[in-house]
Amino acid sequence: MGCGRVGASLARALDRRGHEVAVVDQDELAFRRLGPQFGGRRVTGVGFDRDTLVAAGIERADALAAVSSGDNSNILTARVARETFGVETVVARIYDPARAEIYQRLGIPTVATVKWTSDQMLRRLLPEGALPAFTESSGKVVIAEVPVSPDWIGRRLTDLETASGARVAFVTRLGEGFVPHADTVHQEGDLVHLAIERARLREVEAILAAPPVAHH
Repeated sequence: MGCGRVGASLARALDRRGHEVAVVDQDELAFRRLGPQFGGRRVTGVGFDRDTLVAAGIERADALAAVSSGDNSNILTARVARETFGVETVVARIYDPARAEIYQRLGIPTVATVKWTSDQMLRRLLPEGALPAFTESSGKVVIAEVPVSPDWIGRRLTDLETASGARVAFVTRLGEGFVPHADTVHQEGDLVHLAIERARLREVEAILAAPPVAHH
């Protein structure tokens, strides 16, 4: 929902990966951003209008991204998708970071514009494993991006390793990847990619989704 620069690049990326995509925007001219290669549907209308969403195929949608230029429209659309149509995977883009917490409490994952990368949106939109993470030949070890609780912000990445028993392979910060050193501190918006035994993935996700345990 929303065919600005963000919506258009997200729609093209999903379309290129072979997903069935429908784009909703009030302004028909906005669809020009999709370009001639785009094979998905273009639906003109208000994103949070139920009839518009039905026309876009919401009733059989796996995921919805609300990325228009209005916070309220995005959150309304995300809520209608989840609460009315039962779409489990929804993500809303917001401009006002102060609102993020309220939306998170409603169970709507949000991406603040400042930190926005198509990578972050795609990660939240696609089911785990849909984007290629590295797997070594036996399949036992993977490099996977694992979500980290905001409570870890300001802590060294070596603390994450100690708590989880996994190794930080690399970090993506502001769209740039780098290999951390011993003193690298986890910052807001960082995407942390861990080298980990596949069998422990769920366990490690649970450890890092929780705040660090205080040691006295």
